[in-house]
Amino acid sequence: MIQDPATAHLVHSIFEAAALMIGARYYLALRRRQGQPDALENRGFGVLAGCLLGAALGNKLVFWIEVPHLWASQGGVLGFFLGGQSVVGGLLGGLIGVEVGKKISGETRSTGDLFVFPILLGLIIGRIGCFLAGLNDGTFGLPTSLPWGIDFGDGIRRHPTQLYEILFVGILWQVARWLSPMVAPIPGLLFKLVLVSYLLWRVLVDSIKPIPFSYPWHLSGIQWVCLIALSLYGPLAIRPLIALLKPRQVR
Repeated sequence: MIQDPATAHLVHSIFEAAALMIGARYYLALRRRQGQPDALENRGFGVLAGCLLGAALGNKLVFWIEVPHLWASQGGVLGFFLGGQSVVGGLLGGLIGVEVGKKISGETRSTGDLFVFPILLGLIIGRIGCFLAGLNDGTFGLPTSLPWGIDFGDGIRRHPTQLYEILFVGILWQVARWLSPMVAPIPGLLFKLVLVSYLLWRVLVDSIKPIPFSYPWHLSGIQWVCLIALSLYGPLAIRPLIALLKPRQVR
């Protein structure tokens, strides 16, 4: 684990940039494989711009929801953009941005499914950077006596929640591959199911992470954002899945 904060920040930034670039390249390759037009042409540009802008704002907003107690000393317009980031905020902000971009550009096709595997790949790469940054990143877990607990440099064995997430995302990748042909008749359903699964995961795994600011029920800001998103977005994934799996009557 990297102990020096400056080095940890640099390494984390490198992996973060790699996650974005490799994920984007993968997304463009999938578009070409399916014979879709270039993402920067016509309506695709509006969707892509909405995704990037929404993700950029969302990851900052949810970060500050997670640590509102730091706003007085580190906030403001500049502090908002220079503060930390949140994967959950990036995903939800990107989702909202895509929908806004589609409305403005007149795009009517579902675009979510092509994002699934690039997002999962980006999560894996990004969490490697989080793990290497150790205590400097703030994504580590609570102290544990379990044999796989890891000392990140302070002499305390903790849950390696970054590695837990890499394992979870790897399993989710395989499940998504298995589900893909089954849910293909409903465009966008695969993305909805993957997003709902990740939000549920974050509610659970963040319960074994330190809580920087406690909200009601001793939940973190990210957990509350996930729960609210699940209450609004979950039915959009579950209802069509049930309809798809429901046996059809033969007459």
